Amino acid sequence: MTAAPLDVLCIGHASYDLVFSVPHHPGTDEKIVADDLLGCGGGPAANAAVTVAKLGGKAGFCGYLGHDVYGDSHLRELEDHGVDTRFVVRGESPTPLSTVLVKPNGQRALINYKGQTSALPATAIDFDGLAAKVLLFDGHEPHISLRCLEQLSKPIPTVLDAGSLHAGTQALMTKVEYLVCSEKFAVQYAGDENLALSKLAQLAPVVVITLGERGLIWQRGQEQGSLSAPPIVAIDTTGAGDAFHGAFAAGLAKDLSWIDLLRYASVAGAFCCSRMGARPGLPSLSEHEKLLGSWKDSDI
Repeated sequence: MTAAPLDVLCIGHASYDLVFSVPHHPGTDEKIVADDLLGCGGGPAANAAVTVAKLGGKAGFCGYLGHDVYGDSHLRELEDHGVDTRFVVRGESPTPLSTVLVKPNGQRALINYKGQTSALPATAIDFDGLAAKVLLFDGHEPHISLRCLEQLSKPIPTVLDAGSLHAGTQALMTKVEYLVCSEKFAVQYAGDENLALSKLAQLAPVVVITLGERGLIWQRGQEQGSLSAPPIVAIDTTGAGDAFHGAFAAGLAKDLSWIDLLRYASVAGAFCCSRMGARPGLPSLSEHEKLLGSWKDSDI
């Protein structure tokens, strides 16, 4: 594998999303009519890669896409955004599919389908010669993620997008420098976000727990803090965490100061909530700069 001069390589899950706008989530045996339908690429690591690219960084995605209509469409989408796809593995297993039901208030329900598609084996990709400023993992491809960490020729910042507690995130949570997890992960791990922060800080040098509209809490060494969320009218929260993680990794590649890094990531996550669908909600550089410039936060 030739050298890949990337700002961020995102390793993990790619899916195809079908996002239905619905008046409410249907009950038992209820049939409803959607107000709108959006089809686009999705998945935490894939969305993070697109975020990095839209913010002006050189991004790569490493993961699996099937040789099917959804995989073909998603690959074209990544390439259209300028994401380096040389680390994408194609195969005959289906591209994972997600159906998202979004209510007018932005709340969502998800149905994921993977079929017989499983995590890639460690030998699927050789990372020798990889050149990247930052690595971002989402835990859905643990074998190649661990292989990548083992093959690093020099230490670089590593980030784990810990959306939920499962075998993949458990395998990586002690291997990264930045453990950036959701409220769901924190509650699953310790039952309480503040207790989780304390416990997780014993496992990783830096821990951030995102709390949606309540902002975030963090610990870096012995230093702790919090940051409120940028004010935004939420239309769809799908992909907000992916945008946050992608921008967080992009900010690391730009060597931003700690508080500026948290603000940079928070703005990307908040902006995503203002659009329907994860991929269309990922901010452009100008959109991100506009919201970042207008955000005044009293909790810094």
